[in-house]
Amino acid sequence: MRHTVKMHGVIVGHSDLESADESLGRAWGAFRPGLGYELVQPVFRLFTQAVPTRGGEPRDDFTLARYHAAREKLALDLVDANGNQIETTTIHIADYLDEDGSLELDVLIRDAGYWNARQD
Repeated sequence: MRHTVKMHGVIVGHSDLESADESLGRAWGAFRPGLGYELVQPVFRLFTQAVPTRGGEPRDDFTLARYHAAREKLALDLVDANGNQIETTTIHIADYLDEDGSLELDVLIRDAGYWNARQD
């Protein structure tokens, strides 16, 4: 199912969130940027600067803290294919375009309705 990330109504990008772990409340998948991605990309590149290797340990705690503070101010929303907003606690885009050419959306979802619909 296609999911859309928005910021104040602007489409940041899309993902099918191909993988999920309901016990962790986490879903993730390949991310396809929309026209609004350039507005938020500098924030997600802060994460890549702090954690330069996918799945690696942070190498710059100051930059990581800047990333967390900036990400919270973005007010991103996750919307399903029917236009329904999905309640989330965290929306993260792993932007490793320069390193391995990939973008991945990783979302912590606290919306019980989402998990029920995903099982159907």
